Amino acid sequence: MVIFNDERMRDLKWKTLSSEYLFRDLWFTVRRETCERPDGRIVSPYYVYDFPGWVSAVALTEDGKVILEKQYRHALGTTSWEIPGGCVDDTDASFQDAIARELLEETGYTFSHYEYLGKTSPNPSTNSNWMQMFLATGGKLVQKQQLDDNEDIIVQLFTIDELKQMLRRQEIVQSMHVTTIFYALQKLEELSFK
Repeated sequence: MVIFNDERMRDLKWKTLSSEYLFRDLWFTVRRETCERPDGRIVSPYYVYDFPGWVSAVALTEDGKVILEKQYRHALGTTSWEIPGGCVDDTDASFQDAIARELLEETGYTFSHYEYLGKTSPNPSTNSNWMQMFLATGGKLVQKQQLDDNEDIIVQLFTIDELKQMLRRQEIVQSMHVTTIFYALQKLEELSFK
């Protein structure tokens, strides 16, 4: 039997006393806020970064190969493997529509089935957005990539076992993508807890 004491049930939510936008751009805003903790202490300044919602998918072809992308990421100055994904656009009717669009644009593949795996936060201490995670199966190549001007993506197919080895060697460094892969492997019964 688990007994909860009053301390564990205490409300920890802060109250926002003021909020001011310091920076606004197409994909990114910064807010400076003054907050009050439940114990009455003031936290100021507190910076919040607003990004659009994101989607990602572990995408499998009709024959069960994993589609990965190799890209240069300037903030880290590295080129690494990732799963497909991107921003949710205002024109996307749903998160599934957003990932289907991203998959088609980045890889040229369409998929017969999508399974929602849940959501994860990029960094709940500073970022206000969520990333929605999917498993896409039955992938079929139907067109060439349609990349944005700043995108340069190499697409390659891997087996599930190769994907697992890449994780062990830490060749996939984007933490939200690793999280999506974790949930997809669990859904595919390729990962178990004993």
